[in-house]
Amino acid sequence: METPLLASLLEHYRWDLSLYAFVGITALGLVGKWLVLLVPTFKEAHLLNQATFREKMQKPNYAANQKWNRKWGLFFLAVIFVMIMPFCLSAEPQPWWNMLLDMAVILMVYDFFYYLVHRFLFHDAGFLGGPLVWVHAVHHRQHNPCRWDSSYIHPLEVAMGLGLYVATIFVLARFMGTFNVVTIVVTWVAFQQINLHNHDLWKTDRFPFKYLSYAAQMHHHHHARFTGGNFATISLLYDWMFGTLDTGQGNPALERAKTRAKA
Repeated sequence: METPLLASLLEHYRWDLSLYAFVGITALGLVGKWLVLLVPTFKEAHLLNQATFREKMQKPNYAANQKWNRKWGLFFLAVIFVMIMPFCLSAEPQPWWNMLLDMAVILMVYDFFYYLVHRFLFHDAGFLGGPLVWVHAVHHRQHNPCRWDSSYIHPLEVAMGLGLYVATIFVLARFMGTFNVVTIVVTWVAFQQINLHNHDLWKTDRFPFKYLSYAAQMHHHHHARFTGGNFATISLLYDWMFGTLDTGQGNPALERAKTRAKA
């Protein structure tokens, strides 16, 4: 016998839309990759990162971590698209500007909380951090990462990263209403590709690729030292706001704290 709560949950459970979203994300990712690689600059970067990744995969520990995370990643995606995403989606048509606004809100709200988690849980060994610093230290073994080092992490961090992103969508859907499937597909691919590009080995520094060069360079500054800044991932807005932009000299906020401690 169905309870009112169960009936309400089933009424809002759109497994079909979740399936469409998953298929859409996969398709857009594949088609987008094919189109992007038609551009010589992206093709050059792809070949460089691919060659570096193949070289790293010759190391047993590195290959084991990547294989382990692929398995956990599939498990987490199954949980997300079966148990969470069906409650966040809608097929109701929306104006294009509304979908763009929703995309921006999802990404920037997520990035704000990721900034806090990354800075105070993954890099601060104080009261809030502790063991999670050592979890994140796995990722920082790659001091000069390539594109696929975005997935060279501890499985717990995979769960936390994906969990934070999906939790952002779930909570926002409670306040803003469910999101159109297209909004979630485009936003998910953007979230995925931005994180991958941050780890890219990237050589081209000319228009119209200057920002891509800057973003990859700034994240490489973050990887070069565990005490660096640049904690946000979607953009560097929050690092700029909170004084943690690292252009290669270290974390400004940490350096100021050290100076005050010596005074």
